[in-house]
Amino acid sequence: QVQLVESGGGLVQAGASLRLSCAPSGHTFNLYAMGWFRQAPGNEREFVSAIDFSGGRTLYADSVKGRFTISRENAKDMVYLQMNSLKPEDTAVYYCAARTLVATMQLSDYEYWGQGTQVTVSS
Repeated sequence: QVQLVESGGGLVQAGASLRLSCAPSGHTFNLYAMGWFRQAPGNEREFVSAIDFSGGRTLYADSVKGRFTISRENAKDMVYLQMNSLKPEDTAVYYCAARTLVATMQLSDYEYWGQGTQVTVSS
């Protein structure tokens, strides 16, 4: 069983940056691909970014390419989402998720989920 705890959300103005962190525990972190998803009020949960177990391959939604960067530190059992040039449309609850080995964009592929952290971007 993998437990995931997100942190780093908050209220910022448009154009600002935030870094989200996800701390997995309970299993061998470096065997898991990690993903970030988000859900805005009234919307379905959507893919944001993902990274393979090794960190060698990353995926991004078109809406965040060039602004967000996913990374991981296997030695510290941490995964990060650096979010720059934030826009009001980035406002959502951001969820960390895990699945074995290979990163995908499909929400249904991920086995483990955190509780989420709120990101609010004001205009």
